[in-house]
Amino acid sequence: MPSDFHEVRFPLDVSLRGSAGPSRLTEVVTLASGREHRNSRWADSRRRYDAGFGIRTLDALHAVVSFFEERRGRLYGFRYRDRVDFRSGPPGRAIGPGDQPLGLGDGTRTAFPLAKTYGSGAAAYRRLIAKPVDGSVRVAVSGVVLAPDRFACDATTGLVTFLPGAVPAAGAPVTAGFEFDVPVRFDTDDLTVNLEAFTAGEIPRVPLIEIVP
Repeated sequence: MPSDFHEVRFPLDVSLRGSAGPSRLTEVVTLASGREHRNSRWADSRRRYDAGFGIRTLDALHAVVSFFEERRGRLYGFRYRDRVDFRSGPPGRAIGPGDQPLGLGDGTRTAFPLAKTYGSGAAAYRRLIAKPVDGSVRVAVSGVVLAPDRFACDATTGLVTFLPGAVPAAGAPVTAGFEFDVPVRFDTDDLTVNLEAFTAGEIPRVPLIEIVP
């Protein structure tokens, strides 16, 4: 990520109660016959969040306002924990080094970007993971788990680099397991909070949008 990204995480207690979901942009043209032509305008989906659902107390509201001011509204990106999708495998299963395929070795390639694949077959979607949680990444080559001193993972880019003596051989499958945050920014430059309504139970709107790597 460029210099307009801060390597800090949005308040965790708020994000774990927020709403979340992927978003895509599809162009649909309806012909005179009633048939449709559909075209995807985005190669990648973008997650959208509303962190307002997680703000239940004045202390939480104060923390979000402070975080918003530090990020200067939409200017700086930051990390966000997606409570629905934050690990390489299913939520109820422990992280394993064989969770996600990263590619095949060729005997000389030393760097592999982290990725997560959704679905299977020809229509599977491969999502690049740019913000792994530091220390959570586990790597295997041909099913053999590597010791942490055999590779390095950049927590700011998601790039796994194999150290000398550990470069995957030609045809060797490289896999990894990890936790990750989502790079996002505020999707507004205005946070409007009516304290009277807030104390009466009204939830403020705090929209966030994913920054595609």
